[in-house]
Amino acid sequence: MAGIKFDHVWKRFGEVTVLKDLNLDIIDGEFLVLVGPSGCGKSTALRCLAGLEEITEGQIWIGDRVVNDVPPKDRDIAMVFQSYALYPHMSVYDNMAFGLKLRKVPKQEIDRRVKEAAEMLSIGHLLDRKPKALSGGQRQRVALGRAIVRDPAVFLMDEPLSNLDAKLRVQTRAEISKLHQRLKTTFIYVTHDQTEAMTMGSRIAVMRDGILQQLDTPQHLYDHPANMFVAGFIGSPSMNFFEARLERLNGGLSVVVGNDFIVPVPQAKLERVGSHVGKDIYFGIRPEDVHDASYVARGVDESAKLMVQVNLTEAMGSEVYAYMENSGREFIGRLDPRTAARTGEPLEIVLDMEKMHIFDRETEKALV
Repeated sequence: MAGIKFDHVWKRFGEVTVLKDLNLDIIDGEFLVLVGPSGCGKSTALRCLAGLEEITEGQIWIGDRVVNDVPPKDRDIAMVFQSYALYPHMSVYDNMAFGLKLRKVPKQEIDRRVKEAAEMLSIGHLLDRKPKALSGGQRQRVALGRAIVRDPAVFLMDEPLSNLDAKLRVQTRAEISKLHQRLKTTFIYVTHDQTEAMTMGSRIAVMRDGILQQLDTPQHLYDHPANMFVAGFIGSPSMNFFEARLERLNGGLSVVVGNDFIVPVPQAKLERVGSHVGKDIYFGIRPEDVHDASYVARGVDESAKLMVQVNLTEAMGSEVYAYMENSGREFIGRLDPRTAARTGEPLEIVLDMEKMHIFDRETEKALV
Protein backbone atom coordinates (compact mmCIF):
# COMPACT_ATOMS: atom_id res chain seq x y z
CA MET A 1 0.00 0.00 0.00
CA ALA A 2 1.09 3.58 -0.54
CA GLY A 3 0.05 7.17 -0.14
CA ILE A 4 0.10 9.52 -3.13
CA LYS A 5 1.25 13.12 -3.39
CA PHE A 6 0.81 15.60 -6.25
CA ASP A 7 3.32 18.37 -5.51
CA HIS A 8 2.74 21.55 -7.59
CA VAL A 9 1.90 19.48 -10.68
CA TRP A 10 1.26 21.23 -13.99
CA LYS A 11 0.32 19.58 -17.26
CA ARG A 12 0.26 21.42 -20.57
CA PHE A 13 -0.61 20.22 -24.05
CA GLY A 14 1.00 22.93 -26.20
CA GLU A 15 -0.68 26.19 -25.19
CA VAL A 16 -3.50 24.43 -23.33
CA THR A 17 -2.98 24.02 -19.56
CA VAL A 18 -4.94 21.04 -18.26
CA LEU A 19 -3.60 20.83 -14.69
CA LYS A 20 -2.76 24.05 -12.86
CA ASP A 21 -0.52 23.77 -9.79
CA LEU A 22 -2.24 20.65 -8.46
CA ASN A 23 -1.41 19.92 -4.81
CA LEU A 24 -3.08 16.81 -3.47
CA ASP A 25 -2.21 14.40 -0.64
CA ILE A 26 -3.92 11.02 -0.79
CA ILE A 27 -3.74 9.01 2.40
CA ASP A 28 -2.49 5.42 2.32
CA GLY A 29 -5.49 3.08 2.06
CA GLU A 30 -8.18 5.71 1.44
CA PHE A 31 -10.81 5.80 -1.33
CA LEU A 32 -10.35 9.18 -2.99
CA VAL A 33 -12.73 10.31 -5.74
CA LEU A 34 -11.73 12.92 -8.33
CA VAL A 35 -14.93 14.53 -9.56
CA GLY A 36 -15.79 17.37 -11.91
CA PRO A 37 -17.29 18.13 -15.33
CA SER A 38 -15.77 16.95 -18.60
CA GLY A 39 -12.48 18.70 -19.34
CA CYS A 40 -11.71 19.59 -15.71
CA GLY A 41 -8.44 17.59 -15.69
CA LYS A 42 -9.45 14.65 -13.48
CA SER A 43 -8.62 11.90 -16.00
CA THR A 44 -5.40 13.68 -16.96
CA ALA A 45 -4.36 13.71 -13.28
CA LEU A 46 -4.99 9.95 -13.15
CA ARG A 47 -3.04 9.33 -16.36
CA CYS A 48 -0.13 11.39 -15.06
CA LEU A 49 -0.11 9.30 -11.88
CA ALA A 50 -0.18 6.11 -13.96
CA GLY A 51 2.71 7.35 -16.10
CA LEU A 52 0.61 7.40 -19.28
CA GLU A 53 1.20 11.17 -19.54
CA GLU A 54 4.37 13.08 -18.66
CA ILE A 55 3.86 16.01 -16.30
CA THR A 56 5.16 19.45 -17.35
CA GLU A 57 6.20 20.66 -13.89
CA GLY A 58 6.15 19.41 -10.31
CA GLN A 59 6.53 16.00 -8.70
CA ILE A 60 4.35 12.95 -8.18
CA TRP A 61 5.13 10.70 -5.23
CA ILE A 62 3.96 7.11 -4.72
CA GLY A 63 4.91 6.10 -1.22
CA ASP A 64 8.38 7.45 -0.47
CA ARG A 65 9.65 7.80 -4.05
CA VAL A 66 9.23 10.37 -6.82
CA VAL A 67 7.89 8.56 -9.90
CA ASN A 68 8.22 11.31 -12.55
CA ASP A 69 10.72 9.22 -14.53
CA VAL A 70 9.52 5.76 -13.48
CA PRO A 71 7.92 3.71 -16.31
CA PRO A 72 4.24 2.80 -15.82
CA LYS A 73 5.00 -0.90 -15.35
CA ASP A 74 7.29 -0.13 -12.40
CA ARG A 75 4.91 2.17 -10.49
CA ASP A 76 3.09 -0.70 -8.72
CA ILE A 77 -0.35 0.46 -9.85
CA ALA A 78 -3.29 -1.19 -11.60
CA MET A 79 -5.74 0.75 -13.75
CA VAL A 80 -9.36 0.03 -14.70
CA PHE A 81 -10.63 2.01 -17.68
CA GLN A 82 -14.08 3.01 -18.91
CA SER A 83 -13.59 0.57 -21.77
CA TYR A 84 -13.15 -2.99 -20.47
CA ALA A 85 -10.24 -3.62 -22.90
CA LEU A 86 -10.54 -7.42 -22.68
CA TYR A 87 -8.87 -9.71 -25.19
CA PRO A 88 -11.81 -11.19 -27.16
CA HIS A 89 -10.00 -14.42 -28.11
CA MET A 90 -9.04 -15.24 -24.50
CA SER A 91 -11.12 -16.79 -21.74
CA VAL A 92 -11.92 -14.87 -18.56
CA TYR A 93 -9.21 -16.86 -16.78
CA ASP A 94 -6.59 -15.99 -19.39
CA ASN A 95 -7.62 -12.32 -19.46
CA MET A 96 -7.11 -12.11 -15.71
CA ALA A 97 -3.88 -14.09 -15.78
CA PHE A 98 -2.28 -12.38 -18.78
CA GLY A 99 -0.43 -9.62 -16.91
CA LEU A 100 0.95 -12.08 -14.38
CA LYS A 101 2.20 -14.38 -17.16
CA LEU A 102 4.07 -11.46 -18.73
CA ARG A 103 5.78 -10.89 -15.35
CA LYS A 104 6.70 -14.58 -15.24
CA VAL A 105 4.81 -15.21 -12.00
CA PRO A 106 4.83 -18.95 -11.16
CA LYS A 107 1.89 -20.88 -12.59
CA GLN A 108 0.59 -22.03 -9.18
CA GLU A 109 0.65 -18.46 -7.85
CA ILE A 110 -1.23 -17.23 -10.95
CA ASP A 111 -3.89 -19.90 -10.47
CA ARG A 112 -4.29 -19.00 -6.79
CA ARG A 113 -4.60 -15.25 -7.45
CA VAL A 114 -7.03 -15.60 -10.35
CA LYS A 115 -9.37 -17.98 -8.53
CA GLU A 116 -9.24 -15.90 -5.35
CA ALA A 117 -10.11 -12.70 -7.25
CA ALA A 118 -12.83 -14.49 -9.22
CA GLU A 119 -14.49 -15.68 -6.01
CA MET A 120 -14.23 -12.19 -4.54
CA LEU A 121 -16.07 -10.78 -7.58
CA SER A 122 -18.54 -13.70 -7.93
CA ILE A 123 -17.30 -14.63 -11.40
CA GLY A 124 -15.71 -17.99 -10.49
CA HIS A 125 -18.28 -19.79 -12.69
CA LEU A 126 -17.35 -17.66 -15.71
CA LEU A 127 -13.62 -18.42 -15.94
CA ASP A 128 -13.95 -20.56 -19.10
CA ARG A 129 -16.12 -18.09 -21.02
CA LYS A 130 -15.00 -15.61 -23.67
CA PRO A 131 -15.85 -11.89 -23.22
CA LYS A 132 -18.53 -12.00 -25.96
CA ALA A 133 -20.53 -14.43 -23.78
CA LEU A 134 -20.57 -12.00 -20.84
CA SER A 135 -22.90 -9.16 -19.90
CA GLY A 136 -21.56 -5.61 -19.46
CA GLY A 137 -21.49 -5.98 -15.68
CA GLN A 138 -19.63 -9.30 -15.90
CA ARG A 139 -17.06 -7.80 -18.27
CA GLN A 140 -16.47 -4.94 -15.85
CA ARG A 141 -15.88 -7.44 -13.04
CA VAL A 142 -13.33 -9.26 -15.20
CA ALA A 143 -11.54 -5.93 -15.77
CA LEU A 144 -11.57 -5.38 -12.00
CA GLY A 145 -10.30 -8.91 -11.42
CA ARG A 146 -7.44 -8.37 -13.84
CA ALA A 147 -6.38 -5.39 -11.70
CA ILE A 148 -6.86 -7.21 -8.37
CA VAL A 149 -4.63 -10.19 -9.24
CA ARG A 150 -1.67 -7.85 -9.62
CA ASP A 151 -1.95 -6.94 -5.91
CA PRO A 152 -0.86 -3.34 -6.60
CA ALA A 153 -0.11 -0.58 -4.09
CA VAL A 154 -2.66 1.68 -5.80
CA PHE A 155 -5.84 1.07 -7.82
CA LEU A 156 -6.73 3.71 -10.42
CA MET A 157 -10.25 3.70 -11.88
CA ASP A 158 -11.26 6.00 -14.74
CA GLU A 159 -15.08 6.15 -14.98
CA PRO A 160 -15.37 2.34 -14.86
CA LEU A 161 -19.18 2.30 -14.58
CA SER A 162 -20.03 4.61 -17.48
CA ASN A 163 -21.02 1.78 -19.83
CA LEU A 164 -23.43 0.11 -17.40
CA ASP A 165 -27.17 0.67 -17.09
CA ALA A 166 -28.55 2.53 -14.06
CA LYS A 167 -29.42 -0.50 -11.91
CA LEU A 168 -26.13 -2.26 -12.64
CA ARG A 169 -24.21 0.93 -11.86
CA VAL A 170 -25.71 1.04 -8.36
CA GLN A 171 -24.93 -2.65 -7.81
CA THR A 172 -21.35 -2.44 -9.11
CA ARG A 173 -20.77 0.77 -7.17
CA ALA A 174 -21.52 -1.09 -3.96
CA GLU A 175 -19.29 -3.99 -5.00
CA ILE A 176 -16.32 -1.68 -5.62
CA SER A 177 -16.82 -0.06 -2.19
CA LYS A 178 -16.90 -3.51 -0.55
CA LEU A 179 -13.81 -4.47 -2.51
CA HIS A 180 -11.96 -1.46 -1.11
CA GLN A 181 -12.97 -2.43 2.43
CA ARG A 182 -11.63 -5.95 1.90
CA LEU A 183 -8.35 -5.02 0.20
CA LYS A 184 -7.65 -1.87 2.29
CA THR A 185 -5.58 -0.54 -0.62
CA THR A 186 -5.41 3.03 -1.93
CA PHE A 187 -8.18 3.58 -4.50
CA ILE A 188 -8.34 6.65 -6.73
CA TYR A 189 -11.57 6.85 -8.68
CA VAL A 190 -12.45 9.34 -11.43
CA THR A 191 -16.06 10.20 -12.24
CA HIS A 192 -18.26 13.07 -13.41
CA ASP A 193 -21.19 11.60 -11.46
CA GLN A 194 -21.53 13.35 -8.10
CA THR A 195 -23.77 10.54 -6.78
CA GLU A 196 -20.94 8.05 -7.31
CA ALA A 197 -18.55 10.47 -5.64
CA MET A 198 -20.78 11.01 -2.58
CA THR A 199 -21.55 7.33 -2.03
CA MET A 200 -18.09 5.85 -2.65
CA GLY A 201 -15.41 8.30 -1.57
CA SER A 202 -13.91 8.58 1.89
CA ARG A 203 -12.80 11.98 0.55
CA ILE A 204 -13.70 13.86 -2.62
CA ALA A 205 -11.52 16.20 -4.66
CA VAL A 206 -13.69 18.56 -6.74
CA MET A 207 -11.94 19.92 -9.85
CA ARG A 208 -12.74 22.65 -12.34
CA ASP A 209 -10.62 23.86 -15.28
CA GLY A 210 -7.55 22.02 -13.99
CA ILE A 211 -7.77 23.59 -10.52
CA LEU A 212 -8.59 21.77 -7.30
CA GLN A 213 -11.62 23.56 -5.85
CA GLN A 214 -12.06 21.68 -2.57
CA LEU A 215 -10.89 18.45 -0.93
CA ASP A 216 -12.98 17.09 1.92
CA THR A 217 -15.29 14.33 3.15
CA PRO A 218 -18.58 13.94 1.25
CA GLN A 219 -20.70 15.31 4.10
CA HIS A 220 -18.47 18.33 4.71
CA LEU A 221 -18.47 19.17 1.00
CA TYR A 222 -22.26 19.01 1.02
CA ASP A 223 -22.69 21.06 4.21
CA HIS A 224 -19.82 23.53 3.75
CA PRO A 225 -18.99 24.07 0.06
CA ALA A 226 -16.06 26.44 -0.45
CA ASN A 227 -17.63 28.24 -3.41
CA MET A 228 -20.63 28.32 -5.73
CA PHE A 229 -19.17 25.79 -8.13
CA VAL A 230 -18.77 23.13 -5.45
CA ALA A 231 -22.19 24.01 -3.98
CA GLY A 232 -23.85 23.58 -7.37
CA PHE A 233 -21.94 20.45 -8.35
CA ILE A 234 -22.47 18.47 -5.14
CA GLY A 235 -26.09 17.55 -4.44
CA SER A 236 -28.96 16.42 -6.66
CA PRO A 237 -31.01 18.28 -7.74
CA SER A 238 -28.52 21.13 -7.73
CA MET A 239 -28.63 23.94 -5.18
CA ASN A 240 -30.93 26.88 -6.00
CA PHE A 241 -29.06 30.18 -6.47
CA PHE A 242 -30.52 33.70 -6.40
CA GLU A 243 -29.06 37.14 -6.98
CA ALA A 244 -29.89 39.00 -3.77
CA ARG A 245 -28.93 41.73 -1.28
CA LEU A 246 -28.37 41.67 2.46
CA GLU A 247 -30.50 44.38 4.08
CA ARG A 248 -31.29 45.48 7.64
CA LEU A 249 -35.07 45.20 8.05
CA ASN A 250 -37.35 45.14 11.11
CA GLY A 251 -34.45 45.16 13.54
CA GLY A 252 -32.71 42.19 11.91
CA LEU A 253 -30.87 41.12 8.77
CA SER A 254 -32.71 39.77 5.74
CA VAL A 255 -31.93 38.30 2.35
CA VAL A 256 -33.84 40.33 -0.25
CA VAL A 257 -34.33 38.55 -3.57
CA GLY A 258 -37.42 40.46 -4.73
CA ASN A 259 -40.36 42.47 -3.37
CA ASP A 260 -42.18 39.28 -2.35
CA PHE A 261 -39.07 37.25 -1.59
CA ILE A 262 -37.60 38.48 1.69
CA VAL A 263 -36.34 35.97 4.27
CA PRO A 264 -34.63 36.56 7.65
CA VAL A 265 -31.02 35.58 8.34
CA PRO A 266 -30.73 33.43 11.52
CA GLN A 267 -28.95 35.01 14.48
CA ALA A 268 -26.19 32.38 14.37
CA LYS A 269 -25.21 33.43 10.82
CA LEU A 270 -24.97 37.19 11.41
CA GLU A 271 -21.30 37.28 12.38
CA ARG A 272 -20.18 35.69 9.11
CA VAL A 273 -22.13 38.04 6.83
CA GLY A 274 -22.05 41.33 8.76
CA SER A 275 -19.46 42.92 6.47
CA HIS A 276 -21.74 42.35 3.45
CA VAL A 277 -24.77 44.27 4.75
CA GLY A 278 -26.12 46.48 1.96
CA LYS A 279 -24.14 44.54 -0.66
CA ASP A 280 -25.14 42.27 -3.52
CA ILE A 281 -24.63 38.56 -2.78
CA TYR A 282 -25.67 35.17 -4.11
CA PHE A 283 -28.16 33.35 -1.89
CA GLY A 284 -28.26 29.55 -2.06
CA ILE A 285 -30.74 27.03 -0.69
CA ARG A 286 -30.84 23.30 -1.42
CA PRO A 287 -34.09 21.78 -2.76
CA GLU A 288 -34.31 19.52 0.31
CA ASP A 289 -34.35 22.63 2.54
CA VAL A 290 -37.50 23.92 0.82
CA HIS A 291 -40.63 22.66 2.63
CA ASP A 292 -44.37 22.73 2.07
CA ALA A 293 -45.56 24.95 4.96
CA SER A 294 -48.12 22.28 5.89
CA TYR A 295 -45.48 19.56 6.28
CA VAL A 296 -42.40 21.16 7.81
CA ALA A 297 -39.86 18.80 9.33
CA ARG A 298 -39.56 18.89 13.11
CA GLY A 299 -36.97 21.37 14.38
CA VAL A 300 -37.12 23.67 11.33
CA ASP A 301 -37.69 27.37 12.13
CA GLU A 302 -40.83 28.37 10.21
CA SER A 303 -40.16 32.14 10.16
CA ALA A 304 -38.92 32.17 6.52
CA LYS A 305 -42.27 31.75 4.73
CA LEU A 306 -42.99 32.55 1.07
CA MET A 307 -45.91 32.28 -1.31
CA VAL A 308 -44.95 30.70 -4.63
CA GLN A 309 -46.62 29.64 -7.86
CA VAL A 310 -46.12 25.96 -8.69
CA ASN A 311 -45.16 25.51 -12.36
CA LEU A 312 -44.62 21.74 -12.41
CA THR A 313 -44.59 18.76 -10.05
CA GLU A 314 -42.82 15.42 -10.39
CA ALA A 315 -44.02 12.68 -8.03
CA MET A 316 -41.07 10.45 -7.09
CA GLY A 317 -42.94 8.24 -4.61
CA SER A 318 -40.92 9.09 -1.49
CA GLU A 319 -40.95 12.82 -2.32
CA VAL A 320 -42.29 15.37 -4.81
CA TYR A 321 -40.07 17.63 -6.90
CA ALA A 322 -41.89 20.95 -7.25
CA TYR A 323 -40.72 23.61 -9.72
CA MET A 324 -41.94 26.88 -8.27
CA GLU A 325 -41.68 30.59 -8.97
CA ASN A 326 -41.53 33.78 -6.91
CA SER A 327 -40.63 37.30 -8.10
CA GLY A 328 -39.94 35.91 -11.58
CA ARG A 329 -37.33 33.44 -10.31
CA GLU A 330 -37.90 29.71 -10.72
CA PHE A 331 -36.41 27.20 -8.29
CA ILE A 332 -36.98 23.63 -7.15
CA GLY A 333 -38.06 22.05 -3.87
CA ARG A 334 -38.04 18.43 -2.71
CA LEU A 335 -41.31 18.27 -0.80
CA ASP A 336 -43.03 15.79 1.50
CA PRO A 337 -45.05 13.30 -0.62
CA ARG A 338 -48.22 14.44 1.20
CA THR A 339 -47.82 17.96 -0.24
CA ALA A 340 -50.81 19.76 -1.71
CA ALA A 341 -48.59 21.28 -4.43
CA ARG A 342 -50.40 21.23 -7.78
CA THR A 343 -49.27 22.57 -11.14
CA GLY A 344 -50.59 26.08 -11.75
CA GLU A 345 -51.64 26.68 -8.14
CA PRO A 346 -50.16 28.83 -5.33
CA LEU A 347 -48.40 27.21 -2.37
CA GLU A 348 -46.97 28.48 0.90
CA ILE A 349 -43.46 27.20 1.56
CA VAL A 350 -40.87 27.47 4.33
CA LEU A 351 -37.12 27.81 3.73
CA ASP A 352 -34.84 26.26 6.35
CA MET A 353 -32.55 29.26 6.76
CA GLU A 354 -30.29 27.40 9.18
CA LYS A 355 -29.14 25.52 6.06
CA MET A 356 -28.80 28.63 3.85
CA HIS A 357 -25.68 29.50 1.88
CA ILE A 358 -24.40 32.97 1.02
CA PHE A 359 -21.64 33.65 -1.51
CA ASP A 360 -19.66 36.77 -2.34
CA ARG A 361 -21.00 38.26 -5.60
CA GLU A 362 -17.52 38.93 -7.04
CA THR A 363 -15.43 35.95 -5.91
CA GLU A 364 -18.29 33.43 -5.57
CA LYS A 365 -16.60 32.19 -2.37
CA ALA A 366 -18.79 31.01 0.50
CA LEU A 367 -19.55 33.43 3.33
CA VAL A 368 -21.85 30.99 5.13
